[in-house]
Amino acid sequence: MTDNPIIVALDLPSAAEARRLVAACGDDIGFYKVGLELFTAEGPAFVQELVAQGKRVFVDLKMFDIGETVHRAAARVAGLGASFLTVHSSPQVVRAAVEAAAGSQLKILAVTVLTSYDQNDIQDLGIDHRTVPAQVEFLAQKSLAAGAHGLVCSPLEVARLRHLCGPGPVLVTPGVRSPGQNKGDQKRVATPAQAIRDGSSYLVIGREITRAADPAAAARRILNDLQGSPAPPPPIGAIKETD
Repeated sequence: MTDNPIIVALDLPSAAEARRLVAACGDDIGFYKVGLELFTAEGPAFVQELVAQGKRVFVDLKMFDIGETVHRAAARVAGLGASFLTVHSSPQVVRAAVEAAAGSQLKILAVTVLTSYDQNDIQDLGIDHRTVPAQVEFLAQKSLAAGAHGLVCSPLEVARLRHLCGPGPVLVTPGVRSPGQNKGDQKRVATPAQAIRDGSSYLVIGREITRAADPAAAARRILNDLQGSPAPPPPIGAIKETD
């Protein structure tokens, strides 16, 4: 576990609201996610603003396009000083983004199966020959083989992926909820402590912190709960490709 594995999701409509939240979190949070809504509203300038304040930034755009387009867009994100960028787990997309990030601090994370999806959702996409965990593992294999620096996965799959992938890849888990918190639109969830025990590198947390009366206090409560989380079990070796 990193000293502070929390990434706060700035799922907000404007830079003004995001600035207020960052100020409210103070020194308790140093890593923020800028997703589609905020990036569309405020653009790259807000990412640069956070980086200039000494914050780390996870640009969560889930890029999925032809290789050349992804390469050019990912190079722009690398130039902003961001730490993480998400792309879909297509090998062509992953390779393009990784090539664009070369020489920068930007790490490319491949999205496996969204935490709002369950078995019915992937069957609606025509994937009726694999379970959700098997689909996550399949996409993880392809992404890491294409050079991805890490993966985004639900906390329900992180133990298996850490066991198979070893200690190297960054595993980022959204869909974590402290005991008693509403699951919202998430379907595959676990507690922050369980996700860390299972091998997550970072936890993406939104509403539990962003909608709290005291965001910094909410973050500290989660960190306190994580202090007793033991290290994950040792890996069995590199992940292998399967059908």
